[in-house]
Amino acid sequence: MSNRAGSFLWNLRQLSTLVPTGRTVRLYPLAFCRPNVAYSNWNRRNLLNTFGNKMHSSTRYLFRDALIFKSEGDGCQTKGINTATVFTVDKLLCPRRLSFDSKHFLVSVNELKKSFHQEASDEDVLTKRRKPALISSTKLSQECNSLSDVLDIFSKAPTFPSSNYFSAMWTIAKRMSEDQKRFEKQLMFNHPAFNQLCEHVMREAKIMYFGDLLFSLHAIVKLGIPQNTLLVQTLLRVVQERINECDEKCLSVLSTILNTMEPCKNVDVLLAGLRMLVDEQVCKIKHVFTLQTVMRSIGKDAPIGLKRKLEMKALKELDQFSVLNCQHMFAVLAAMNHRSIILLNECSKRVTSNIHGCPFKILINILQSCRDLQYINIDLFKGIADYVATTFDIWKLKKVLFLLILFENFGFRPVGLMDLFIKKAADEPGFLNVKSLVGILNVYSSLNHFYKCQTHEFLEVMASALTGSLHHISSENLLNAVCSFCWMNYFPLALINQLLQKDIIDDLLTSGDVERNVHRLHVVATCLKLDDAPCHKDLDLVLPQLPPMTFCPQPKVAAVLSDLLGEGCFSQSVQLPHNYFIDFEIRMDANRSQVLPFSDVDVVTSTDIQRVAVLCVPKSAYCLDSTHPKGYLAMKMRHLKIMGFHVILVNNWEVEKLEMKDAVAFLKTKIYSPKALSSADIHLQSTC
Repeated sequence: MSNRAGSFLWNLRQLSTLVPTGRTVRLYPLAFCRPNVAYSNWNRRNLLNTFGNKMHSSTRYLFRDALIFKSEGDGCQTKGINTATVFTVDKLLCPRRLSFDSKHFLVSVNELKKSFHQEASDEDVLTKRRKPALISSTKLSQECNSLSDVLDIFSKAPTFPSSNYFSAMWTIAKRMSEDQKRFEKQLMFNHPAFNQLCEHVMREAKIMYFGDLLFSLHAIVKLGIPQNTLLVQTLLRVVQERINECDEKCLSVLSTILNTMEPCKNVDVLLAGLRMLVDEQVCKIKHVFTLQTVMRSIGKDAPIGLKRKLEMKALKELDQFSVLNCQHMFAVLAAMNHRSIILLNECSKRVTSNIHGCPFKILINILQSCRDLQYINIDLFKGIADYVATTFDIWKLKKVLFLLILFENFGFRPVGLMDLFIKKAADEPGFLNVKSLVGILNVYSSLNHFYKCQTHEFLEVMASALTGSLHHISSENLLNAVCSFCWMNYFPLALINQLLQKDIIDDLLTSGDVERNVHRLHVVATCLKLDDAPCHKDLDLVLPQLPPMTFCPQPKVAAVLSDLLGEGCFSQSVQLPHNYFIDFEIRMDANRSQVLPFSDVDVVTSTDIQRVAVLCVPKSAYCLDSTHPKGYLAMKMRHLKIMGFHVILVNNWEVEKLEMKDAVAFLKTKIYSPKALSSADIHLQSTC
């Protein structure tokens, strides 16, 4: 016989010695619905064997609290009902044993069974008539069409556990549209039975199954009940007290709840408890879904040791990952701010090989997570771009634009996809609002992307669309749009004239990100002066000075130039007009066959001098995985050429890898013209 049944027999024996003969007392073990009335629903033939089955989930709480009864007068029995006053004593040292006052009760086991036998038929009829039938949340959600319907059923006949009603309401709410959900929630809050249901849930929190408690809390939070209410805070406290009852399923539900809730004292305490629990039980987690839910919930500020434990657990379960698990792993790692390169690489391979049919929302989430984690995977980016380009016609242009904006954050230039977008945007400009237009211009100017002969047509369409919205565009958006056009060497007159209005300039210099606005206004002014702009060549725009530029020394390149050209044949860290800066300047003859020392330049006419600008360029100045210069570098090169320089780009990472001898040969081919190098080789061969 189980321990539970044995405990019940022990109490029954004590009952036979303590309760007076002839007096029958009927116990109401749970004492949470109607404490003053107890209904008997026990089988008279097999009381002991069927007791546990009848009580279901309530059996485990039968002897948690001791119930002390005091009879009223001689006791009154009417159709199997006894009325008694109940006193509850919590947390006894021996919670499974009942304690009775022998002065008031003395009844034998035989007489108790006899009494049950005589009254059973009447009690069964009464129980069937009055006791509400148990109903599950699933059945409630199927039978009801609104939240108020659930509350109506509760008000007629409340059943245990009350958590079923909240779970059913959340299931119903998920089927509704946002407007309908908002209306139904208002009706729910105003329903007369709503407060009663909240009270029932709070009373039952300590005795219902822990899983029911968590599901009810999850439903309550999702239904939009304010987090600072007594109901939510009470449930949070009870969950804290009972957190050791968590199994794997409960762990998943609790993690989901914490992901949904805003930080507060009780949530923070519960999160700390969850971290301790996960730290102890991480090896026992069997399901990948539970593991990812827990990883998502532990927070970015979780201890690094716990993050690594979860990472190792995920790597061990990698063979069990489905494609969906791999897709979600990016967001999971971003949520806990843990950059696991091995895990990200493996998931990237699975995502790329199974990308067809992947929802667009998941693609966006993957790229956002990669951005947050500063994780770059060229194969993953190319796979996503190629898939979207292949299925381009099924996507809305605004979705593709959002994807391109994310690619621009990485500096990744998907040529095929951007070409398709230019053609589509030029054909259907009506779908674009001001925000979308500014976003498109920023992407294409930043990545310095042009599409054959359609680029000019594309820029005209963008400018025309923005001109139509000129009176609705903000000063900052107008500045961003004009600056993007200037980067691409295109100058729409209407937009530029509007930007140069005094009130617009004053607004930009006094509100928003002033430092960024000043820098962009300097770019616009420089482009209007240097480029082939059709107007405002004599623009005298008074702007605050930009902060001084920080010079980054290039010792390796300086040593190579000294070895190749000699001292005094180049200048280092040169500041030019229009706030431009070059790393090295070399002066050569017009054919770039001979380097001129700076002391001899004055005796040579300016037409015979070719100024050479050597720019030491980091990888970040190019588009990802290419040597295609980004927008700012392309504009700088264009302006340096206008100022009379021949521009040489030296890639920092390439020079750093070379030995001195190889670096000298490399820069020699860059500085001297091909014709000069070939003639030098011929001269060298003739002398030999």
